Amino acid sequence: MKPVRLLTAAALLLTAVTGAFAQEAEREMPGTEDVAGITGGSYTVDPDHTQIVWTVDHMGITPLAGMFGASAGTLVLDPTKPDEAKLDITIPMSGLRVTSEGFAAHLASPEILDTAKFPTASFKSTRVTVEGTDATIEGELTLHGVTKPVTLDVSFFGAGINPMTKAENIGFTATAEIRRSDFGLGFGTPVISDEVALDIVGAFIKQP
Repeated sequence: MKPVRLLTAAALLLTAVTGAFAQEAEREMPGTEDVAGITGGSYTVDPDHTQIVWTVDHMGITPLAGMFGASAGTLVLDPTKPDEAKLDITIPMSGLRVTSEGFAAHLASPEILDTAKFPTASFKSTRVTVEGTDATIEGELTLHGVTKPVTLDVSFFGAGINPMTKAENIGFTATAEIRRSDFGLGFGTPVISDEVALDIVGAFIKQP
């Protein structure tokens, strides 16, 4: 077979396989944006799929980001009374992920996060206000031994039955902004911004 025909045949085959895979994935996507997929009850944090990404302005040259996970936590939610939801999350400081091991060690040192003295952070909701599939969650963030009010702007992402575990999973995205100096973490300001943008993915698993 000539090279041109071979390449054409390969391209057609790849297109067919990709199209079939996409159709199959679309048919089998377990989660949807339909809130009817939330049955309500008690949910625990999915530590494998919950992410808290922070971003600061590094010297006015680049944005700089890192990520934490959540090791434990609960969400109590009644879809008929969403304003009464309760959220309680624990974040292990040792779970910090950044661009290099040396940088991670610097951030964990007593000069900054002091993770040996303050091994966890936590967030506990105090008030939930729901409008459609969005919500505002006011709560208390405890970080570096300091507790301050923080507000999360939350959007429902999806719900469905996880085909691997057969358990109901629900997910949300959220954003917030905090100031490092509020928590005694003002190292390097103003060369490194005091303001920290938080982008959060919260995944939860319904308990029997």
